[in-house]
Amino acid sequence: MAPPAQSQRSPSPSQPSGKGEVSDLKLQLRQLAGSRAPGTDDSKRELFKKVISHMTVGVDVSSVFSEMVMCSATSDIVLKKMCYLYVGNYAKHNPELALLTINFLQRDCKDEDPMIRGLALRSLCSLRVANLVEYLVDPLRSGLKDGSNYVKMIAVVGVLKLYHISASTCVDEDFPGTLKHLMLNDPDAQVVANCLSSLQEIWSLEASKSEEASIEKEALLGKEIIYYLLNRIKEYSEWSQCVVLELVAKYIPSDSNEVFDIMNLLEDRLQHANGAVVLATIKVFLQLTLSMTDVHQQVYERIKAPLLTLVSSGSPEQSYAILSHLHLLVMRAPFIFSLDYKHFYCQYNEPFYVKKLKLEMLTAVANESNTYEIVTELCEYAANVDIPMARESIRAVGKIALQQYDVNAIVDRLLQFLEMEKDYVTAETLVLVKDLLRKYPQWSHDCIAVVGNISSKNVQEPKAKAALIWMLGEYAKDMQDAPYILESMIESWDEEHSSEVRLHLLTAVMKCFLRRPPETQKALGAALAAGISDFHQDVHDRALFYYRLLQYNVSVAEQVVDPPKQAVSVFADTQSSEIKDRIFDEFNSLSVVYQKPSYMFTDKEHRGPFAFSEELGSLSIGAESADNIVSSQRVEANDKDLLLSTSEKEESRGPTHGGSAYSAHIHDGSVPLAASETQSELVSLDQTLPLNEPPASFAIDDLLGLGLPVARSSVPSPPLKLNSKAVLDPKSFQQKWRQLPISISQEGSINPQGAAALMTPQALLKHMQGHSIHCIASGGQAPNFKFFFFAQMAEESSATFLVECIVNSSSCKAQIKIKADDQSTSQAFSAFFQSALSEFGMS
Repeated sequence: MAPPAQSQRSPSPSQPSGKGEVSDLKLQLRQLAGSRAPGTDDSKRELFKKVISHMTVGVDVSSVFSEMVMCSATSDIVLKKMCYLYVGNYAKHNPELALLTINFLQRDCKDEDPMIRGLALRSLCSLRVANLVEYLVDPLRSGLKDGSNYVKMIAVVGVLKLYHISASTCVDEDFPGTLKHLMLNDPDAQVVANCLSSLQEIWSLEASKSEEASIEKEALLGKEIIYYLLNRIKEYSEWSQCVVLELVAKYIPSDSNEVFDIMNLLEDRLQHANGAVVLATIKVFLQLTLSMTDVHQQVYERIKAPLLTLVSSGSPEQSYAILSHLHLLVMRAPFIFSLDYKHFYCQYNEPFYVKKLKLEMLTAVANESNTYEIVTELCEYAANVDIPMARESIRAVGKIALQQYDVNAIVDRLLQFLEMEKDYVTAETLVLVKDLLRKYPQWSHDCIAVVGNISSKNVQEPKAKAALIWMLGEYAKDMQDAPYILESMIESWDEEHSSEVRLHLLTAVMKCFLRRPPETQKALGAALAAGISDFHQDVHDRALFYYRLLQYNVSVAEQVVDPPKQAVSVFADTQSSEIKDRIFDEFNSLSVVYQKPSYMFTDKEHRGPFAFSEELGSLSIGAESADNIVSSQRVEANDKDLLLSTSEKEESRGPTHGGSAYSAHIHDGSVPLAASETQSELVSLDQTLPLNEPPASFAIDDLLGLGLPVARSSVPSPPLKLNSKAVLDPKSFQQKWRQLPISISQEGSINPQGAAALMTPQALLKHMQGHSIHCIASGGQAPNFKFFFFAQMAEESSATFLVECIVNSSSCKAQIKIKADDQSTSQAFSAFFQSALSEFGMS
């Protein structure tokens, strides 16, 4: 059988078929440049399409620049548009090519066709080459006086582009004054709106330099201009209406009559089909009535219907944006929306982000009259096959319960969730039951009866497991099996990866021991032994603290760990009232959608955690000023080498350059005899912590500075010897950093004195250099600093270590990444580096 014939496909215009295709295009364009034969424009179009297609996919077609310009001498507007697109793409990156375009663009600015004039003027202003500013002035001045509204619109925006290229030229030629005259006298509404937008930006930027510009900026908020713009509001496009309404929202009326006049004039804008216009109008209403309490409340009633209509009639994206604004209003006046709670019920076909926001709305509008219906609806969602939705629904039920609405019925519902035997439902419910018991301790008997039937082996999520452990410790007297459940959890200590669970386990077993000592003695000893040898610093410190507390006095330990508690009245709000007011002032902006003020996602120092790039381009080389780094992404510390035991730290520290090892004070055993005897009877740590060994020295970060003997490593690691005169240039560092894999990524710590000393980052550079660890780049500003270090072995092999160290001075934490030529020495260097870092600020 013959093979099937291959289909003959013409090559895609976006894919060059050979190396000489660009040269062929150039030749064909040159042949057509001076031709006036019929059909020439059609041939040019095909060639122009190929050139634009190649340019779009990244093929360099700048070699046909001259031919494209010659072929643009035509009245065909389609050819003009494609030529302007081509010219704008290459001219802004190549000023020499841009100079070639000036003549034909200026010529087209005087064309008879206003469309061509406008396109040519827009392309001319889009070149954005500072050397060509002088060629923009005359075409812009002519454009502002053009008889075509389209050309004037382009010219107005061109003035703003000119300002960004050369502010002095724009101001010296009095273009802002011309725009103001146009804004107040031009009959075309779009020209007026463009003038307003351009003037607002120009005068806002100029206000800091010129008092005259500051006065002009304030004059935009004058009564005459505001009323002039409002009287033409219906003539503007939707975008223009938003620009005008944003300005009106800043206007301060002289009396209440003026407020009502403006609101009556804009009443019909609330019925507009465009959501942006509706939101802009609502912002005007809210801002104008802030000082009129009764009227402000009536405004909420008036704007409710338009917003609810937009939520149900638009796309999911629009619904989310409108719901975000509704959520803000509901948080300020929940009682006004309490009767409309059914509008916030979730529909099956809505995306999760909309459903989640609706659940927050239901939580906010819940009160005594509607709680039963809302909770019933939420319980239906909890049985949903959509697991994230079910989780959010259970959390919403808990939030309503914490608001003290129909608590009895809600607690019964939550306890029913525990009987559903779904892992994720049980996990979320346990977390909520813990919070409910903190606020309503009188419900402990009913809750504990149900919680006691849950097997700890069926609870895997860290937060849920921590909640269960908290209840086991807090209500150990009421739960008969509490000591034995905790003991089984301690037996699987090494299998528990969550530090949060291990911390809760230590506290719970302490509480259980203080209430039921005989049954918990063995579990407490095992927990303290495991905690003290734990690699996580917080777990280690807490276990050591509990051990020393018991060693000192058991009654004092009880007062510290398990004192009498009062019910929690109010849980902390995640946002302050100041932040919420700031978001309200920025109504109808991304601040409402992000639920944070604009400065938090526009200013560098508030952008939040994100990963640093691997490049050093934004950092200063050497010990320069550290001003360029923003906060970094936290790195989860998993390595068991993150925290060595105290004796290992001392042994791995080795000889230092310019510093000495620190030895903590040794506990001399001077504690009350009765307390010591009691401790020796109740808690046995002999297997892991033999008390008959001689006391050891400890690092400063061991809590309270008291010695706790720890089994020493049988084979001490040899001290690390580094080259104090190591040299590595930045280029080589960058190359090595890209090539080498990460050997160790973990979290370290610095002491508070060191964090305070970071006010001058150079102090850390000098300190590390004293340990033969050299800084090649640094940057950042408080509280986040980033450093790149390198070190070299003193032996002949000269193995190099590269370090990225991101320090947060507020949390005293450091994220450390180490790369090494010799992977086998990475652990030893990591211990040495962290030891040197922990000593910073102690001298």
